[in-house]
Amino acid sequence: MAASTSFPQAFAASGVESRTESIPWYIWLAAVGVASSMIGVQWDISWHESIGRDTFWTPAHMAIQLCGVIAGITCGYLILATTFTKSALRAVSVNVLGFRAPLGAFICAWGGFTMITSAPFDDWWHNAYGLDVKILSPPHMVLAAGIAGVQIGALVLIGALMNRSSGIARKHLEWMFLYVTGMIVVMLLTVELELTSRVMQHTAMPYRAVGMVIPLVLALGSRATGNRWAATISAGIYTAFLMALEWILPLFPAQPKLGPVFFNVTQFIPTGFPLLILAPAIALDLLWPRIAQWGLVARAAVSGLTFTAVFLAVQWPFASFLNSPLARNSIFGSQYVPYFESPKSFMVLNRFVPQSGGVFMKGLAIAVLFSMASSLVGMAAGDWLKRVRR
Repeated sequence: MAASTSFPQAFAASGVESRTESIPWYIWLAAVGVASSMIGVQWDISWHESIGRDTFWTPAHMAIQLCGVIAGITCGYLILATTFTKSALRAVSVNVLGFRAPLGAFICAWGGFTMITSAPFDDWWHNAYGLDVKILSPPHMVLAAGIAGVQIGALVLIGALMNRSSGIARKHLEWMFLYVTGMIVVMLLTVELELTSRVMQHTAMPYRAVGMVIPLVLALGSRATGNRWAATISAGIYTAFLMALEWILPLFPAQPKLGPVFFNVTQFIPTGFPLLILAPAIALDLLWPRIAQWGLVARAAVSGLTFTAVFLAVQWPFASFLNSPLARNSIFGSQYVPYFESPKSFMVLNRFVPQSGGVFMKGLAIAVLFSMASSLVGMAAGDWLKRVRR
């Protein structure tokens, strides 16, 4: 009777375990799709604020749906090839309804299908209910779920390969993994734009909204990769991405095609200067090695408190700056307002939405609890991803 083959030996025998510098083509395509979706989403929001919704077939919509097409074709091919050929990936695949492929491929494929499904839903929504400039609308949430599926699937694909790799190949995959976590931060904070605008930043709402999701992503990236500066890298990617769009989009002309027009917009309006999450990310990267021996719950509690405290300490005064005349320039962009913005709005008047001290303190306490819970989930998810090999 032949001796049984261990799981690591199966990897080696199949040639799937990697020690080379090369990254598989499907990983590169997943990275391109993730970038395409985030560029398209930011561009689409700017399109709505500068031009209005003139047709479904805008370049911004095409950039978004390119991600769904790439994910669907790439992962569909991986699933079919792994199922019906003698692919080396069979040794590192899972079985879903009789089909075989790496787990991340199935998640990506679902995300791509959901993204493509959201397109006719969004078109019908606008035809039925008219112009809608809300980010948190039903078709947009379907789209966001699809993008999240592609991003999570890409994380699982990259993470599984990273866990099977060593040497320079693993280091490259770590950076690819953290690039995707940075894009997830972009996606989550884009969904929350209406809750985190500069005029809201002297209320508790932005700190609750950000604390609910961002510590999760930062902790996940750190635990899954083991990179000393994982949170800083992820937050830095978000910051660089948003700053680039803040400076590039206004270089292109745009003119409103729908009314009412309260402001004579002549260029694309960016979505706003990035939130200063880089500061709490650096604080977390400095904190985590010092509490590495603590229990999971204690680490999550201290991490959540640190994140909220540092974020509040930097964002509160920066919000005052953004509402001042000093920020009305091409660098910080506080002078940009959508063509449909009411002249009496807080945004145009550069005034903060008011909130009483008692309500603020209660909301801030909730923000700390959200950040703690988010950190706990992120650490647990990162530990799980660190073990994924299929």
